[in-house]
Amino acid sequence: MREKKGIAVADVQILTDLIAYQDDAVVSKTLLDRGIGTITLFAFDLGQGLSEHTAPYDAFLQVTDGEAEVTISGKSFALQAGQMIIMPANEPHALKAVKRFKMLLVMIRA
Repeated sequence: MREKKGIAVADVQILTDLIAYQDDAVVSKTLLDRGIGTITLFAFDLGQGLSEHTAPYDAFLQVTDGEAEVTISGKSFALQAGQMIIMPANEPHALKAVKRFKMLLVMIRA
């Protein structure tokens, strides 16, 4: 199959195998980047996270491995593999790895 930015298209992939954990780090891999949005895979080592910030668009977050704490507008949510949450546009949010975790982030710019 042909590849786009290192990801084979029209080919079955195992999502959690597309990215590896790294000690004391957050790793990201863009799976798809178009003008209307992005799909990005992340791997967070234990204790790593993203500090509070806002984004101008809604974002769909699905935990694919491990456990994370997601905070949206001061409210904390515990997510584990298989669970998802939508982070609303312009609301402050942050992420932290309770255990090592991987997530898929889909942002639609519309």
